[in-house]
Amino acid sequence: MRRLRSLIRDSVKLSWSADRRAFVITTVLQLLGALIIAAQVLIVKAVLEAILDVTDNDADVGRVLVPVMLLAAVTALVAVSAAVQANQQRLLSELVMRTTWQRMLDVAGAVGLRAFESPDFYNRLQRVETNALTRPFQLTQGLIGLIGGAAGCIGLSAAIISLEPVLLPLLLLAGVPLYFTTRRGSRLEFEFAVTQAPRLRMREYLGTVQTGRDEAKEVRAYGLAGALRERFDRVYDAFVDDLRVHLRRRTKLAVAGNAASAAFLALTLLALVWLVSRGRVGLAEAGAAIVAIRILAQQVNMLFKSAQQIFESGLFLNDLDDFVAMQPAAEKAEAGGPAPASFGSLTADGLTFTYPGSTAPVLRDVSINVNAGEVVALVGENGSGKTTLAKLLAALYEPDGGNIRWDGTDVASYSRASVRSSIAVVFQDFVRYFLSARENIGLGRAERLDDEAAILAAARRAGIDDAIAALPAGLDTPLTKMFKGGRDLSGGQWQRIALARAFFRNAPFVILDEPSASLDARAEHELFQSLRDLLGGRTVLFISHRFSTVRTADRIYVLHGGEVIEHGSHDQLMDLDGHYAELFRLQAAAYLSPADS
Repeated sequence: MRRLRSLIRDSVKLSWSADRRAFVITTVLQLLGALIIAAQVLIVKAVLEAILDVTDNDADVGRVLVPVMLLAAVTALVAVSAAVQANQQRLLSELVMRTTWQRMLDVAGAVGLRAFESPDFYNRLQRVETNALTRPFQLTQGLIGLIGGAAGCIGLSAAIISLEPVLLPLLLLAGVPLYFTTRRGSRLEFEFAVTQAPRLRMREYLGTVQTGRDEAKEVRAYGLAGALRERFDRVYDAFVDDLRVHLRRRTKLAVAGNAASAAFLALTLLALVWLVSRGRVGLAEAGAAIVAIRILAQQVNMLFKSAQQIFESGLFLNDLDDFVAMQPAAEKAEAGGPAPASFGSLTADGLTFTYPGSTAPVLRDVSINVNAGEVVALVGENGSGKTTLAKLLAALYEPDGGNIRWDGTDVASYSRASVRSSIAVVFQDFVRYFLSARENIGLGRAERLDDEAAILAAARRAGIDDAIAALPAGLDTPLTKMFKGGRDLSGGQWQRIALARAFFRNAPFVILDEPSASLDARAEHELFQSLRDLLGGRTVLFISHRFSTVRTADRIYVLHGGEVIEHGSHDQLMDLDGHYAELFRLQAAAYLSPADS
């Protein structure tokens, strides 16, 4: 009962915060319906008495008219109330679901990137998305059903007591088996959801791979449709096999509970027959009692079914509460002092970092320095730690060791969000938002999304303005064919959209992680040569695999195996004749003809 009280309190708070007006209307209508049901029993008794009086005593037929009309009016009122209540309940459930979505998205947006490296986090997120987003609807239904069921039981109990008190205890005992079987069934449902979360994630992923637009070309090029479908079927078959076992267990519980409940109901009816045979209950009272017993049995069943919904949904909402509890810790980790006032230098000293779940560090004792107005390049083979270092400098991860100082101040003393607001990042796997061109650029600084002049200026600097002007609705054209009137862009054009987003952010420190991977070598070289002009003297950290494009950088850091092994200007590094010079010559031989070399 303590658990039930706690869940009812939480569900009332959730429903009240979603829409108090809809909650009040739905609750009042549920209570009204319960009271009308109780009144129906007494009206049925009056109708039966009037009919018996007419048939046995030749009374005036008109005597039946009033109770019959009253019964018809009450029946109509119940129907109208149920229709209004259903609409209000649907609205309330949708609003509760929206509130839950908001809570989940707040957490997903607040937690650090480390969480997204953890399978446990994805399992919890899967359970929340699959269950906690629909369970509030059931919780609301269960709460309202519980209120109506309790009110109906009370009203009908009073009606039955007025007819024959001895019948009530037998009827109420019918709910005891349901109480135990529904609670056990709820626990089984939650345990099943927890164990199946990884399998459901894999099923969802395999479905996405086979239906996704970006994956479609490779699936067809390699003839993967059959193999992926077979893998999808295996995962789904395993889930269905477990589901069958789970449902058999729940069915057995339901059969046992309802059979025991029906036995008590039969015992009640036998008791009523015995009372009639003894003359303690008249025919009119017996008829009304049968109606009351039947309706009360339904109300008791609804009461415990609603309690089951609350218990079952409560288990999933506990999961949601645990998920939401991550937000304060995440926000605390993000908290700090005000934003940096300016940008003079960024210094990383002795950085080490290991991804969650891994034992090998990605970065080992890495130190670099970036001064205002400089263009600094990071080069190295795949897996050397360049992108990870960029993420640390962008305040997306915290290092395991070492520190990062902004103008001599440890960035840990600043708010993480405020540090990020002073940085613009273009990652090699940048996001292609299925939104308008205006939004794809304007999201670089969302609070200035209505600044069309600045958006167009950023597009010009990125060299994508002509392509945008050629779109059917210009800046307002959706950059996807998923929506009507939308258009897709080429890989190179998308790359320029991402650059425009970074330009629009107008931050003093810009990180470009292979921003020209979809551009040809000439376009990338031209981009790098014009960076100083394009970014108006801002500080740039540039990551590239093409060493020839970074020759004019003020300083080049060479990463290998998670360590900085060389740094200096291009000429200095070539004079060293070390790792950088060797890789530069290998790339030159690969890209250029002997004559060009």
